[in-house]
Amino acid sequence: MESSIYRYILKHTLKDQILILLLTVFSFPLVYATLEVPKHIINDALNSNNVPETVWGYPVDQIDYLLILCFTFLGLVIINGGIKYILNVYRGVVGERMLKNLRFELYSRILRFPIPHFKKVSQGEIIPIVTAETEPLGGFIGEAFALPAFQGGLLVTYLFFIYNQDVILGIAATALYPLQLYIIPKLQRIVNQLGKQRVLAARRLGDKIGDSIGGIKEIHSFGTFQFERSKILDRLDHIFEIRYKIYKLKFFIKFLNNFLAKVTPFFFYSVGGYYVIQGELSLGALIAALAAYQDLDAPWKELLKYYQTKEDIRIKYEQIVYQFSPDNLLASHIQDGPVAPVNLQEQNLSTEHLYYGEHENVNIIDDVNITLPLNQHTAIVGNDNSGKSELVLLLTRLLTPRNGRINLATENLQTLSSATLSQHICYLDNSPHFFSGTIRQNLLYGLNIHPLESKSPAYSLQIEEPQFVDSWFQPSQLGFDSNQAVDNYLINMLTKLKMADDIYHYGLQGYLNPATDQDVMKQVIELRRAFRDAVQTSDMTDIIEFFDWTKYNDNLTVAENILFGSSREMMLDLNMLHKNTLIHQLLDDEGLMDTALTMGYEVAKMMLELFADVEPGSDLFERFSFIQAEEIGDYQTLMAKANKEQLYKLPRQQIEMLLSLVFQLTPARHRLGLLSEEICNKLLNVRKKLAKALKARHTTIIFYDSEEYNEALSIQENILFGKAVYGQARAQAKITACIDKLIASHDLIRPIMSYGLDYEVGTAGTRLSLAMRQKLALARALLKKPDLLVINQATSVLDLATESEIMSEVKHQMANKGLIWVLNRAEQAMHFDQTLVVDKGQVIEQGNYQQLIKGHP
Repeated sequence: MESSIYRYILKHTLKDQILILLLTVFSFPLVYATLEVPKHIINDALNSNNVPETVWGYPVDQIDYLLILCFTFLGLVIINGGIKYILNVYRGVVGERMLKNLRFELYSRILRFPIPHFKKVSQGEIIPIVTAETEPLGGFIGEAFALPAFQGGLLVTYLFFIYNQDVILGIAATALYPLQLYIIPKLQRIVNQLGKQRVLAARRLGDKIGDSIGGIKEIHSFGTFQFERSKILDRLDHIFEIRYKIYKLKFFIKFLNNFLAKVTPFFFYSVGGYYVIQGELSLGALIAALAAYQDLDAPWKELLKYYQTKEDIRIKYEQIVYQFSPDNLLASHIQDGPVAPVNLQEQNLSTEHLYYGEHENVNIIDDVNITLPLNQHTAIVGNDNSGKSELVLLLTRLLTPRNGRINLATENLQTLSSATLSQHICYLDNSPHFFSGTIRQNLLYGLNIHPLESKSPAYSLQIEEPQFVDSWFQPSQLGFDSNQAVDNYLINMLTKLKMADDIYHYGLQGYLNPATDQDVMKQVIELRRAFRDAVQTSDMTDIIEFFDWTKYNDNLTVAENILFGSSREMMLDLNMLHKNTLIHQLLDDEGLMDTALTMGYEVAKMMLELFADVEPGSDLFERFSFIQAEEIGDYQTLMAKANKEQLYKLPRQQIEMLLSLVFQLTPARHRLGLLSEEICNKLLNVRKKLAKALKARHTTIIFYDSEEYNEALSIQENILFGKAVYGQARAQAKITACIDKLIASHDLIRPIMSYGLDYEVGTAGTRLSLAMRQKLALARALLKKPDLLVINQATSVLDLATESEIMSEVKHQMANKGLIWVLNRAEQAMHFDQTLVVDKGQVIEQGNYQQLIKGHP
């Protein structure tokens, strides 16, 4: 990166800066004219003795001349305003374009950081630099040259005008500038140093917050809340002290500027007034000079502000350059270089006197010389500190050797472009990362190498901008002509890697799209009917209660029974139903409001008797109570003041509190005997009226209809279309087994597994178990079809049987290709062509497993 912010700006926006400067210079004569015209209005147009007889050959009187000058002034104001508008927009667009490019460049450099560098810096330090700290640079880039040129030009124009009226007035106007130019920069330098300290302190704060988030489980486990808060408070105090000093200096500078600005008019009024009285200066000239001085204040302040901003931006930019220029940064031509052919006929990966260490004079890898055929499978064994992990990281260029060379066939591994290297070598370890998105997107991630089409920027100036690539993958990359064929291929691979059941059950939790999945929806409706028939003819009749529009469901809450529908957009939150005015009105219409409040009163009384003395942190609240620990006090206050016979007179908030308890009641679960058959029938009437009202309002609620597919429910919920009965042993297991059997009989397992590929993995894959992530990472690597697959203990959490089966499948798929596997268990090396034994950074033994065993009786 350019070390100077100005060189960076000129490198990327030179033509734009020149155009902005030309527009700026063009505006100065017009600015001077706006100062000159008012003088002529006062001295000439308002003085009948100075009115010319003709203007541009046309005869004029005093009023005509006044109007001509006034409209001329108005025209100049409009033209000046238009030029300023164009300049401001142009500067803003240039600045934002460059800010986008700068952030893109910084992100690109992050991808080029050497892996060990991430041990020294955290996300909490890097992310704020790219997102927040670069923000001021965008505004500055657009005005880096234009603003001082424009404001400086205005200043010179105003001063020239004042000197043109009277030299003494000009001297008075500029007399205090040398003092300001001397004092202000000195004070500003101190502010800049404090600003630099503030930025570093803010980064330390972000780093600590990120560290706390990363260790949140340990904080909860060890109860170190106060300790962690104390460390944060120390950083906050440090930032406060710095900002306090900045405020004192910054506002003193402002006070000094304002004071000096107000002293100058004294000279204008005294000296200028004297010359007017003496007749040596016209009143119009004095007024025009005063007006020019008033305008002079704005550009002067802008120039001072620009100087302050420039220094702040310079420091920020220098820190960014330093932060994003670590040692061993991957060269840009390697990151962005095209795929180059590599002749693998020699089929060897070899090292020559390979050394690596993170600290001076300490070698983790010490003079390793090995040759690994790319058509054989190699096992690497060693203890945790042997250097085996560092060795394979070096072989895949995830670490940079201190000395030595690694050869892929005859090519130096360090000089190959990333695109070339990734075509031949793939690496995975025991903690794979998954990006936010679906399982399918993550499986195909390694194929997103060559963009298929791009979207051009919406606006284009002189700047060369990176283009957003919209399409990266197409089925032909895997040798297929349709997405369905790709899905089948993915499912086959996942099945071989023991993930079929997981993907299938993820699919059951998926949602169908009415626009594209009509056929599957019809099949699900058929499954729903078949499931109901199977339940009726089995021993499961007492473990499930199906949804029926005409019946009250004892295994749903009161709120669920009233709404009796779902919405993926959550337009009507069940937890907020007790606050809904329409619900209140419908309960009143059915004569249920008083009854509901009485039930709520009884539930509140019971909850307070049971939980008033329970510790707030107890899980009893979560498991059995309708009232949260923090709500106990509010309900105690309500019960102390409430009259059971006049609950309808309670404030609305307390009425809602009682209704919230009623709406949580589930007869089959709570068995409190509060919901009689009559009350349930009235609630069914409320259900019908609510549905009619909501349909009229075109809400996104989809009501439960046994003959229609409910797109707000998952596939499994649509098949079940009911609720498991509370208290029945193994009810859910029996229901799931029955559904699985029906799906298999209807030959729908494969289609449902396709929807399992749409399962969202969550942030960093947190919705997947570690075992699932390890299996998917293996599938992702195999889809890449590399010439060499390097696996670093990537099956560490799998049980021995599963690990052995998966290892056999991986070896089968990598037949006649290179496979390097850092093993968890040394005895597994018997299945490999050769074994490397690593100890203290050296390969101490190499050969066939059986030969090595014989050499160690």
